[in-house]
Amino acid sequence: MFKESISNEELVDMPLRRFEGEIVLVDSHKKLKQAVAELSSQPIIGFDTETKPSFKKGVINKVALLQLSTKNRAFLIRLNHIGLPKEIVEILADEKVIKPGVAIRDDIKGLQAFRKFKPGGFVELQDEAKEMGILNFSLKKLSAIACGFRISKGQQLTNWEADVLTEKQQNYAATDAWAALEIYENFSKN
Repeated sequence: MFKESISNEELVDMPLRRFEGEIVLVDSHKKLKQAVAELSSQPIIGFDTETKPSFKKGVINKVALLQLSTKNRAFLIRLNHIGLPKEIVEILADEKVIKPGVAIRDDIKGLQAFRKFKPGGFVELQDEAKEMGILNFSLKKLSAIACGFRISKGQQLTNWEADVLTEKQQNYAATDAWAALEIYENFSKN
């Protein structure tokens, strides 16, 4: 049974964790083959996207990064470099590959701006949390409630379209997708 909510004070006292596996930056079609081979064989992969923030009213940027993570390897797919390849779309549409994430509706809509597809196998962790009586729905708070650790959101408003993603950005992006996977697995145990 999980707590229904967590205060910011409680959150600060939790251990800070991040993804510690291998991060693969997919910015070429050659690297795409490795990503597709591994991801399509996984039963569950954590899911998230990042978009360059816009500070102007009415300006909405395209999704720049798609993160798909296994337990020990996170693939950061640079959509602003290679678009949304059909091989990745096939994984996103595959009902047999479970893809948990938080607030995924807008993420999927953003991906569909590149290429239309019918999403399959997605699990909205906020819906799962509601069914369990959890009142906090952010990835940060769900990580704390379901997994007992906190994650940093310090890189959230950085430029995801930059020519080179910093190590901090890569760690942040990998952690978000991995945390979704961890939350899903802990929810499934209950």
